[in-house]
Amino acid sequence: MSPAMADGAPSSAKSSVDILTLGCRLNSYESEVMRGHAEAAGLQDAVIVNTCAVTAEAVRQARQTIRRARRERPTASIIVTGCAAQIDPTSFAEMPEVTRVIGNGEKMKAETFAGLDFLADTARVRVNDIMAVREVAAHLVDGLDGRARAFVQVQTGCDHRCTFCIIPYGRGNSRSVPAGEVVDQVKRLIATGHYEIVLTGVDLTSWGADLPNAPKLGNLVARILKLAPDLKQLRLSSIDAIEIDEPLFEALAHEPRIAPHLHLSFQSGDDMILKRMKRRHSRQDAIDLCMRLRAARPGMAFGADLIAGFPTETDEMFANTLASVDACGIDYLHVFPYSPRPGTPAAKMPQVARDVVKARAARLRLKGAERLAQRLDLHVGKTAMALVEAGNRARLPDFSPVRIEGAAPEAGRPALFHLVSRTASELVGHSIDGLAL
Repeated sequence: MSPAMADGAPSSAKSSVDILTLGCRLNSYESEVMRGHAEAAGLQDAVIVNTCAVTAEAVRQARQTIRRARRERPTASIIVTGCAAQIDPTSFAEMPEVTRVIGNGEKMKAETFAGLDFLADTARVRVNDIMAVREVAAHLVDGLDGRARAFVQVQTGCDHRCTFCIIPYGRGNSRSVPAGEVVDQVKRLIATGHYEIVLTGVDLTSWGADLPNAPKLGNLVARILKLAPDLKQLRLSSIDAIEIDEPLFEALAHEPRIAPHLHLSFQSGDDMILKRMKRRHSRQDAIDLCMRLRAARPGMAFGADLIAGFPTETDEMFANTLASVDACGIDYLHVFPYSPRPGTPAAKMPQVARDVVKARAARLRLKGAERLAQRLDLHVGKTAMALVEAGNRARLPDFSPVRIEGAAPEAGRPALFHLVSRTASELVGHSIDGLAL
C-alpha cells in the first residue's frame, strides 16, 4: 500500500470535531466514515488523529501531530486511531496528550462513538485483535477532494508478508467488500455529482479472494463499468503488478473510461532484493507489464513505489533499481528511504548505513524529477481535458498536475485547457472559456 499524503491537516471545519489524517488514501476514506459516526453521535470538542505506520518516520509524524493537536486544542479530547495505534496502542495511550486509543476495527463502527460515556469511559484503549476480523462492510460517504473525485474502499487488509512491511498487523488479513455493495456506492457518488471514482484498498488486486467463487478485480471493474454507465472516469489506486488478471489488463488497455494511469507497488528493481523482500514478481515481470500496457494503450502513465537502501542492498543492486525506472518508463516515483520496523524480518537483516540510504533515496528522487519532466513535456503546447480540483489545480487523466492561471472553471468538473508551459513539478494551463463540461 502506498502512502499518498501525510500532512496531518484538519479535514473538517464544520464542527468542533477535527480529523487529522496521515498516510494513505484508504485512511482518508475511513476518516470520512469516522466523521459521519462522530457527527451522528454528537461528539463535541474532540480531535481524531488517524495515524499511519508504514515507516518509522510515519509513526514519528503521528506523535508530532498529536502533540501539536494538544497545543492547538488544549481542552479537546484527543482520540488516536489508525495503523500505528492498532500496532502499538500502549505507547500511544501513555502519551499525556491522548484521551482515547481506538483500533482500526473499532474506528469503523458507529457504536464506538455512540453513547455519552465514550469519552468518560475509564478504559483508555479500545483495540481488539485485527486478525480476528473476517469481514469488511461498505460505508457510504459523499466523497473526498471536494467534488473532484470520490474514493471507494473495496478491500482492506493483506494476506502477504513482505519482509519490510508492518501494515498487515495494523490492517489484518485481506477482506473484500461484495461487488453489489461497491456498485451501489459508485452509483450514489455519481448521483451526487462526482466525475471520477477511485477504487482503493490495502492490497487492491487481492479483492474477491475471500468472496464466494473468488472473483478477480477485473470482474469487479467490468461490473462497475457495465452497471454504472454514467460513470465518466474510473481510477485504480496502488496495485500489485503480479496480480493483474487478464480481464483487468484488457480493461486497463482498452476501456476509455479507465484513467490511463496506474500506480504500481514495485519496491525494487533488483531480483535479489525482491526475493529478500518476499515480493512475488521479478524485475523482468515489472518491465514486461509496463511494456505490454504501453503497447496496448500508448500514453499510459505509471507511478511506482520504490524503497531505497533495503537491508543488504549493494551499489550494484541499487543501480539495477535506478535503471528500472527508465526500463519501465515510470513517470511518478514515490520513494521511501528504508527504515527498520520492529517486528518485521527485514529489521533483523544487515542494515545499510543511514547516510547511504539517504543518498540513494536522493538519487531516486532526482531520477523521478527527470522522468516527471519528460511526462510533462509531452503535454506542453497542447490542448487537453483536465479534472478541476480546488485551489486552482487540475489533473489530466494520466495524473499530470496542472496549475491553472487566470480564472478557474468550477471545481469537480472537467474542462479544456491550453497547456502553455511547465515548472519542475506541474503544467501551467489556461482554461478555454465555454468549454467546461
